[in-house]
Amino acid sequence: MLRDNTGLITWVLTDGKAGDELQALSVAEALGLQPQIRRVKPRAPFTWAMPWGHIDFRERPSAPHSPVTPPYPDLLIASGRRAVPYLRFIKRASGGRTFTVFLKDPRTGPKTADFIWSPDYDRLRGPNVLTTLTPPHRVSPDKIAAARAQPDPRLASLPHPRVAVLVGGDSRHHRFTDKDVARFVENLTALAESGAGLMITASRRTPPALQEALIDLAVRHNAYFWDGTGGNPYVSLLSLADFIVATSDSFNMIGEAAATGRPLLVFQPSGGHPKLDVYMADLKAHGIVHPFEGRLVGQPYEPLNSTPKIAAAIVRGFSLHRRSLGLPDLAFSLEIS
Repeated sequence: MLRDNTGLITWVLTDGKAGDELQALSVAEALGLQPQIRRVKPRAPFTWAMPWGHIDFRERPSAPHSPVTPPYPDLLIASGRRAVPYLRFIKRASGGRTFTVFLKDPRTGPKTADFIWSPDYDRLRGPNVLTTLTPPHRVSPDKIAAARAQPDPRLASLPHPRVAVLVGGDSRHHRFTDKDVARFVENLTALAESGAGLMITASRRTPPALQEALIDLAVRHNAYFWDGTGGNPYVSLLSLADFIVATSDSFNMIGEAAATGRPLLVFQPSGGHPKLDVYMADLKAHGIVHPFEGRLVGQPYEPLNSTPKIAAAIVRGFSLHRRSLGLPDLAFSLEIS
């Protein structure tokens, strides 16, 4: 087992869900760490009791291809309901030495981990719990500044105002109906016809009908659509945008957009979730979010980025933990600018 260049062993532990893993990796990156990615794949009947219960015996350390083989990490960053039993297992197996971090509400109480980050809209509170409005992500001020300093040539010739269009897709709580697709494309067409330069990126969840309509829009109005070839221009889109249009099906995507300080226009497809309603209401109260109705509205604001605050809280907790064990103080320096 190799340690990273800080001298620490760090694990990111999830069941492989993209959103959970992205948040955990974002925190590790903000700490300047190079984590080992561990993915758990528990099966029934163990999954029925999760987040309570035990780890799948087929993934115990003695099992082939176990995701929890020692040596155990100095720092464990976990997320997702199915990761909770594994986090508890590692804490015990390490003799309490591993400092455990859990992202989002584990549904098993604040004592589940040494440190927990939870979004404001969840009810979890405790002395070891930090809540913030937006989730952790990898769109740092340094990355945005670097992308602005060296504009992506695929985007630099687009006219102002430039509009980054961040498109999600169908999810457990949202569905892009034919009417949603037509309304969204109609509103984007209004922007393009007004002279705005559209910079469009879709996701793996974007339904084919919506993606085809966006490609057609880009061709007709000389907009940019990332088709998956070449480097991913996501941060460049954010850095060069005067305004951002985003679909409301992703908490992470909205949080990343809020880190730019650019007015954020949100399109809501069919469906929804009460937590999303609270999230959007709080962002509206900060003057960040506005409904997308085919017009550019809103003013710049102080960029909102919770990731450095989360990383700094972890450092404080980890440092106290090491001292309580008689271990040397922090062996790494923060990279959370």
